[in-house]
Amino acid sequence: MDPQLKKISSRYHVFENWAHTFICEPELYFTPETEDEVEKIVIFAKAKNKSIKVIGAGHSPSDLACTKDFMINLDNLNRVLEINREEKTVSVQAGISLNQLNQELWKNGLAMSNIGSISDQSLAGAISTATHGTGINFGNISTQVTELTLITATRGTLTCSEKTNPDIFKAALCNLGALGIIIRITLKCEPAFRLEAIQTPAKFDEILNNLDHVVHSAEHVRFWWFPHTDDCVLWKANRTIKEPNSSTIGYIRETLLGYHLYQFLLYLTRLRPSTIPRLARHMFKIKYSTPTCIIDDSYKVFNIDCLFPQYVNEWAIPWEKTPEALRKINQWTKETNSFVHFPVEVRFVDKDDIWLSPSYGCKVCYIGIIMYRPYRVAVPYKEYWKAYEQIMRSLGGRPHWAKAHTMSVLELEKCYPKFNDFKKLMHELDPNGMFLNAYLRRHILGEVGEDVDTRLFKAKL
Repeated sequence: MDPQLKKISSRYHVFENWAHTFICEPELYFTPETEDEVEKIVIFAKAKNKSIKVIGAGHSPSDLACTKDFMINLDNLNRVLEINREEKTVSVQAGISLNQLNQELWKNGLAMSNIGSISDQSLAGAISTATHGTGINFGNISTQVTELTLITATRGTLTCSEKTNPDIFKAALCNLGALGIIIRITLKCEPAFRLEAIQTPAKFDEILNNLDHVVHSAEHVRFWWFPHTDDCVLWKANRTIKEPNSSTIGYIRETLLGYHLYQFLLYLTRLRPSTIPRLARHMFKIKYSTPTCIIDDSYKVFNIDCLFPQYVNEWAIPWEKTPEALRKINQWTKETNSFVHFPVEVRFVDKDDIWLSPSYGCKVCYIGIIMYRPYRVAVPYKEYWKAYEQIMRSLGGRPHWAKAHTMSVLELEKCYPKFNDFKKLMHELDPNGMFLNAYLRRHILGEVGEDVDTRLFKAKL
């Protein structure tokens, strides 16, 4: 091995994702600091006939990042390369975290137009899975990209945009790591802005019966539903010139009750699941029954606390089918007497033309369900997942690529008009499958069989 690669590689590294649901031990783990080193890793992997997977923060609750061959962590490629205040663009290395990027943009009077609930991910990871925020007239994070540079297996380093390699650009904006390694990204931003977020209690039918009005009542709208109740929390945010205010959410309510007490009580419900509905009602009353208003820098308002490890499933459906989907989930919990955790998170995203984006061609609603794992212990969730996925399938749903799901290749081909075009491009750029792993072979190529490089921590139910 090249002495330069020896310095940035290690053996016996164990990778585990944030949710602690997948773990793997790659043969070699690389932490490059330059783009030249990334290129050398690709050449070395090709010579050794090894596959490569790139990771960021490991926030994907699936085996998307896992491999038994070579793993590359791009955390050290996190520099801001150029900020153009006049054009409102920023060029960065792909390993930069959204947290770091948000802060750098703010210092320079800029901001991303929309981000998701967390900012721990690397920018490249967020783009590669079409990570999204909320706002019916705002696209996912990938739609803010104007140019990216990709290291490929067969065509070297490619720069892609709407005008240069446009097909590769549209495929790479949600590429799952299958086309190569993103090393540089240029984003279109907007002048830095504050958000005023008003959060109010609401009722399930009240929201669903007036969904069109609710969704268009603010720039950014999302809500959380508490299963086993008719309680919801409605969150609306608009740009404002008002001065930041002090958060009305105190340490006792947010941390002691909302985190530590909730986790402890969830742990106890494993002994008596029938108490989960009562817990949902009490937690709603304690934390969410009082309206709140927060005014702060945009990226601070967009983000929320994901609390502790959890099983997560999330699909996108045409947004007008939201009421039907939620009512079916509600009906299933009642008819089967199943006890599930709150909340169910509901967000809205504008349509785009990115080949594998779940919002390709239509405005969508993302419905995310969770089952928390208090203190990392297993909880029953398989039947909930099965019922949820059946409902989402019946409504034309597409799974979030970062989440573990059961969508087959045949189903994905029907969901995505450009799916086979993506596969064709993937074979052109990577004919030997250097950038494939078990997840991609399963969901893109349709290969059957569990790879030994991953271990899934699930309750044996």
